[in-house]
Amino acid sequence: MKAISYSRYGGPEVLEYGELPEPKIGPDAVLIEVRAAAVNPVDWKCQAGYLDGMMDAVFPVVPGWDVSGVVVRLGLSVPEFAVGDEVMGYVREDFLSRGTFAEYVAAPVRTLARKPRTFDFEEAAALPLAGLTAYQALHRPLAVRPGETVLVHAAAGGVGSMAVQIARHLGCRVIGAARDAGLERVAELGADPVRYDEETFTDQVRALAPLGVDAVLDTIGGPFLELSARLLAPHARLASIADGEVLALGGTYFWTRPDAADLAALADLADAGVLTVRVARSFPLEQAAEAQRANAAGGLNGKVVVTVP
Repeated sequence: MKAISYSRYGGPEVLEYGELPEPKIGPDAVLIEVRAAAVNPVDWKCQAGYLDGMMDAVFPVVPGWDVSGVVVRLGLSVPEFAVGDEVMGYVREDFLSRGTFAEYVAAPVRTLARKPRTFDFEEAAALPLAGLTAYQALHRPLAVRPGETVLVHAAAGGVGSMAVQIARHLGCRVIGAARDAGLERVAELGADPVRYDEETFTDQVRALAPLGVDAVLDTIGGPFLELSARLLAPHARLASIADGEVLALGGTYFWTRPDAADLAALADLADAGVLTVRVARSFPLEQAAEAQRANAAGGLNGKVVVTVP
């Protein structure tokens, strides 16, 4: 099969396009014919070796965790799906090797759900990691409730835009922080936009929430995480997916996990018109290095995906 892989840690320059053996599937997995795979910052961070202390890399590594495609083969103990089903998944295992930037991927059923009927394959590939991160953070460490005010960082980005939409669906008021280029998108999603400016950030948020915010979802870390901690109302909750310093501020450092039921809930929200996904750029599989560069450069206000013919 055609695939993108790397045999040593590094940047986009270590990616190679070529032939790899078709993956075998275990009893609890299916083989997916890949139609699209989204690029996420964690992909190129893993590729650079940043997670080497956490996850073994079995070279050559095929990058990518987000995927959409069609089931073409079933494991021996898979009643959940049938050949021909259109699916999406956050196909993360406990090691780096069998990723989604390939013509085929072997995916444990715990990582999959049926693709939203209203999404095309590119949109569906862009949903799992960002959507699960937002959905799980809002429901678990933050446990937001109707009527609460939630501050979402990078609210025009992948995780942030999902969090804005989900929090509003849960009955929350949302304040969305963004750079200048993303402020219009934040407003389109129904949040109150605030501009990233270290000198005025706290005043902007306090003008909108004089008594403080009830929950903060941080996706960028750094100085705005500390500023956000000062904006919390009594008994408020703080969670970060980007900066372990949140623990010293009394918050939760959160890492999402594959969950079939949560993925199915996201698909339902998409089909109900609650969730939309913006795909900013798409690249053919052989141009995955350029797709990584586009994702790392940022500023797109939408997801980057690679497509497989």
